[in-house]
Amino acid sequence: MRFKTRCVAPPHPPKELAHVEALDLSTTYRTPVPEEAVDSIDAWAGGAAEAPNPVYARLFNPTVRGFEERMTALEHGADSVAFATGMAAISGLLLAVRSAGSHVVAVPPLYGGTHHLLTSGLLGLEVTWADPEEVASALRPDTALVFVETPANPTLALRDIRAIARAAGSVPLAVDSTFATPLLQRPLRHGAAYSIHSATKFIGGHGDALGGVVTTSAEEGAASLRRIRVATGGLLHPLAAHLLSRGLKTLAVRMVAAEANAQELVKRLEEHPDVLQVFYPGLQAEAHLLGTQMTGPGAVFSVRLEGGPSRADAVLRGLRHITPAVSLGSVDTLIQRPAALTHRILGEEARASSGIPEDLLRISVGLEDVEDLWEDLLRALRSTRLSQPRQGGRSDPLLRHGKRHPVGSGQR
Repeated sequence: MRFKTRCVAPPHPPKELAHVEALDLSTTYRTPVPEEAVDSIDAWAGGAAEAPNPVYARLFNPTVRGFEERMTALEHGADSVAFATGMAAISGLLLAVRSAGSHVVAVPPLYGGTHHLLTSGLLGLEVTWADPEEVASALRPDTALVFVETPANPTLALRDIRAIARAAGSVPLAVDSTFATPLLQRPLRHGAAYSIHSATKFIGGHGDALGGVVTTSAEEGAASLRRIRVATGGLLHPLAAHLLSRGLKTLAVRMVAAEANAQELVKRLEEHPDVLQVFYPGLQAEAHLLGTQMTGPGAVFSVRLEGGPSRADAVLRGLRHITPAVSLGSVDTLIQRPAALTHRILGEEARASSGIPEDLLRISVGLEDVEDLWEDLLRALRSTRLSQPRQGGRSDPLLRHGKRHPVGSGQR
């Protein structure tokens, strides 16, 4: 079964006659057979994926299980475990591997919340930050996990999953693949033990459901995650699971359309006289990983403008249609300055060592008409321009692109 069909079709035929999978919101379940309930409690506490009776919604929910099965099918994994948020999923994974050791090797940059969790000491972990080529030398006898995010948030740097997995050896590799989604990248195929998604983002796709999910290459890893989830109460809410499963049905078509918009905006911004640098998979040194590890560049890019952080903030205030907001992967376009919001918790020194400029703007591109997005960006750039274009500057970008790319010009 091909990817788009997997997105739409349920992993198993529904038992009921209803065409759409049921939403189960019950917090508790009848236990008319005490022995069955006792066996079920023991099974859930031990990390089982199935048991005769759900007993209580903190232990199991069939709607959540349906979402997990969809993710497993898309990722070609052994199993998946869903949590209340992306950070709950990462916390659960770090707790699950904690018995193997208290040391983690992490490749920067990472999402600000992940960076903080690793360095805060909240989980009793020690972290060594390493560039990809330094991973092998950073390993210790008590290293429990190697953690990487690719494409990286917010620089969009690509990391060679297969090479890092080889360097990690017997230490499991976890890959946060949120920016790519299973459509563009499946880390388990390249040697990762865990593939992580903040399902809040592209998987849900509409900005109305929080969730996180870890897909594992082995059932043992999933059982450990379920034991942690039962103990900590981190189960994904069933209503969110229902919305995320629905989001998966349109994931492929949404990603293709948003990626096309992002590619067009990147091409135009690269030519704009006020743009210092564009960060996007395929433009940087790791471009060779497109087509081998990752099948497309995705729908998120970052940009630096002349004028520094104050100019970046002024552009945010000057936008009319693009929404200044954290998060990403929604049907509408979102923009934010990571140093001020998602990565503020790192501090300036840690941001600098992770290669995150203070003036960087991150843009998650949605499904709007690309011409409306382009006009909104140009309007904000013009209204905040500090000076005339550089000597030898190009003609008005709006005139050049507006005529060359009219609305409905066969892009789809």
